[in-house]
Amino acid sequence: MERLMQLIYLDSCIVIYLVERHVRYFPLIRQALSSRAEAVLSVSPLVMLEVLVRPVRQRNELLVTRFQRYLSTQRQLPLLDPIFTIALDLRAHHGLKTPDALHLATAMHHGCTEFWTNDERLADVAPNLAVNVLVHQ
Repeated sequence: MERLMQLIYLDSCIVIYLVERHVRYFPLIRQALSSRAEAVLSVSPLVMLEVLVRPVRQRNELLVTRFQRYLSTQRQLPLLDPIFTIALDLRAHHGLKTPDALHLATAMHHGCTEFWTNDERLADVAPNLAVNVLVHQ
């Protein structure tokens, strides 16, 4: 994949803050997005799974629909076999939990230019990729 365009992978927490318009974090994320108007935002099936658990459990069909609409407008990055090898390395050498390792490995494998999260541990593991967008802009 060419690196000419900015491809930003959104961690599940960032998608939740955007869709639910979190009172504290939504403005920070919108500000970060405004400085990257040409960027392509991306997610994986793991993001979909994580963001939909609570609304499905609560039978909140309105929120389920809002998440599904939002996710359908983002570039979908598949979870391919090589991603699991990268995630294994991240877990073994950095002690990441499986979902965090899979998110980060997905962004790495697909050549994302940034991985937006609110987790400083991920920024420590991949300082040239992971950005705590709620702190660093």
